[in-house]
Amino acid sequence: MALPLSILDLAHIGEGETASESFAASVALAQRAEELGYLRIWYAEHHNMDSIASSATSVLIAHVAAHTRTIRLGAGGVMLPNHAPLTIAEQFGTLETLHPGRIDLGLGRAPGSDQQTMRALRRSPAAADTFPEDVLELQGYLTGRSRIPGVDATPGKGTDVPLYILGSSLFGAQLAAMLGLPYAFASHFAPTALEEAVALYRREFKPSAQLAQPYVMAALNVIAADTAEEAQEQFLAAKRLRVSRFLGRGRTFTPEEADLILESPAGQQIQQMAKYSAVGDPGEVKDYVDRFAELAQADELIVVFSAPDRKVWLRSAELLARAYGI
Repeated sequence: MALPLSILDLAHIGEGETASESFAASVALAQRAEELGYLRIWYAEHHNMDSIASSATSVLIAHVAAHTRTIRLGAGGVMLPNHAPLTIAEQFGTLETLHPGRIDLGLGRAPGSDQQTMRALRRSPAAADTFPEDVLELQGYLTGRSRIPGVDATPGKGTDVPLYILGSSLFGAQLAAMLGLPYAFASHFAPTALEEAVALYRREFKPSAQLAQPYVMAALNVIAADTAEEAQEQFLAAKRLRVSRFLGRGRTFTPEEADLILESPAGQQIQQMAKYSAVGDPGEVKDYVDRFAELAQADELIVVFSAPDRKVWLRSAELLARAYGI
């Protein structure tokens, strides 16, 4: 039986696009994904990145929720060190109140930004040290069992918005296991510790009021097209874009320059980030996704459609859904 399929929409701003056009594309993807049977769509908090439009994550979720009917929507994730737990409880409690039974809250420990951006956010690197305590404080607000006497989240109290721990290392796996929460591994860009982290999580999991059994979500990139050649062209274009974004420092490389960099040690790191990528025609993509699900011992797959071309990006969602049988 096919595992549930979900989507991580990075709300990317394509070349020549505006943030407004990116939001319109996210709405179009969510509406199509709802028709196709995807379980949920998540949006990630990033700051000071001119290629990603999901910095105000809860606002984007509200916008997409208003233009869809049934698909679950959430953060994948909110970077909790950037925020007071009470503020996030109020935001997601508001979302759950407006859209009952449709809201998820994934939580990450990384800042989602560089040091200068952290200064602009009025945060310090030390904020990450209290992540476990902050998760528990946030959970208390949402369940109506506040850990701060006399302080409740309104809206938020008693909404029981489900929490998920995001991670790309053993720390997140240990925390999710200890708290009895679902665990989502960011293997779409940080593949190294996937198998070890999942094994640790399943081995050390302790049941909780939210979750009786371990639940693993594993992420991978997908580019599906009508022909394998078209998919591979888009995959190469995506890696070239990553070269400019991660190594360009404001400079845009020609395709030839990007290809040379991809062969360098720095470029090999970018290639490694895309280790778990299903690329090809529908049959090839389905075969890869099946193998990845087994490797990751996943209960749910969350896919990132990474084609730079908007038509191929949306077409990937359609082809994967039909090939995978959701």
